[in-house]
Amino acid sequence: MVLSRRPRAAVALTAALALTLTACGGGGGGAGSTPGVTDTEVLVGSTLPLTGNAAPGYSEQGPAAKAMFDYINANGGIHGRKINLKYVDDGYNPANTVTLTKQLVLEDKVFAVVGALGTPTHTKVVDFLNSSRVPDLFVASGCTCWDQPDKNPYTYGWQPDYTVEGKILGDYVAKNFAGKKVAYFYQDDDFGADGMKGLDKFIDQSLVVARQPYQPGNTDVAAQVSAIARSGAEVVVLETIPAYTALFKLTALKLGYNPQLVASSVGADPVTVSGLLENFAKQSGASVKGSDLVEGLVSSAYLPATSNAQNSWIQLFKKVHDTYIPNLPFDGNVIYAMSYAYTFAQVLQAAGKDLTRQGLIDALNKGGFTGPGLVPFRYGPDSHAGYTGGQISTIRGGQQVLSGTPLTTDDGDGPVVPYTQPQPAAPANGVPAA
Repeated sequence: MVLSRRPRAAVALTAALALTLTACGGGGGGAGSTPGVTDTEVLVGSTLPLTGNAAPGYSEQGPAAKAMFDYINANGGIHGRKINLKYVDDGYNPANTVTLTKQLVLEDKVFAVVGALGTPTHTKVVDFLNSSRVPDLFVASGCTCWDQPDKNPYTYGWQPDYTVEGKILGDYVAKNFAGKKVAYFYQDDDFGADGMKGLDKFIDQSLVVARQPYQPGNTDVAAQVSAIARSGAEVVVLETIPAYTALFKLTALKLGYNPQLVASSVGADPVTVSGLLENFAKQSGASVKGSDLVEGLVSSAYLPATSNAQNSWIQLFKKVHDTYIPNLPFDGNVIYAMSYAYTFAQVLQAAGKDLTRQGLIDALNKGGFTGPGLVPFRYGPDSHAGYTGGQISTIRGGQQVLSGTPLTTDDGDGPVVPYTQPQPAAPANGVPAA
């Protein structure tokens, strides 16, 4: 039978509309109509540096997040679904990030991107993810650029942004190293710029005697460190990833320069940085004890210290670590990834059994999520920012030691204020409750 022109057009229109709804995760929602979702599974993806200069420490995050999901899956999953994470190696190279993110979305058809790492890398795919209406949750970076709900309604940060952290560190420097000359060594992108914006709100600008940037991938930082040493800076604030925290310290050591170091939390994990110091020194034919070189380094923390064996979250994460990834160090990177994986499971729980991409976003925008953090989240209809602050920490004996009380602030000119609410305990079975 030959179709008339009008019915044939109607069939074509219906097919095109169905294809559009499927591509956007629209329609009735739930298994079968939302990419990456079946009755038994939710597939999510992430890009991480498993190789390259940024890999030390950060390469642990994919396996750690997967371990947390595996634990939750073994305990019933979320609404009967297992969370399946596919993480791929972009080498901290933005060109790779673009290619791999498109593969995850267009070929693997992930439901969401979760915990993708890096400011210079992830900024290159935010427009694609948002135009594709793919939830882009908990970017592993503190760039303030993730908090743009009007422009990028599907992208959310997770950790404190670099301006918030910069304010907390800047307030500490101003109060504890008053009158001392200060220098900044920073990654030459939004990471460094946002961090300095926060620092500058509290540190007297007449005392900032040097600002030296580095480009990720260029490991020769002798010129920058020499310039900072010549400036006479007594305190150096590092807005650096772990490899460049180590490179700064080793280069300064060669110059006989030993300032007080204050570092962003992303570059201050003691286990990661100590290992890098030893590895880099060995490559140069030298031998150092990494833990000695990071002694006294000041940073901030928004998650409990790995050494706090009495903390219920550390107990949970240690159990997950020992069961699923015992060959990885139990360090800050592992805790970080397990924590955002737990938050993702919380949001999945809140989104309900009839899971859609928009339903996930709606659940997150309602806010009210808690977890391992020492401070609250800022999630809501008008905020896609993550944690609101942190607590000052100092490396002592190779471990992070927290002091004082947790602190909160904003991205603007608001004060840094104490946060006194107790941290909620981890659930007994480690799985977010309905």
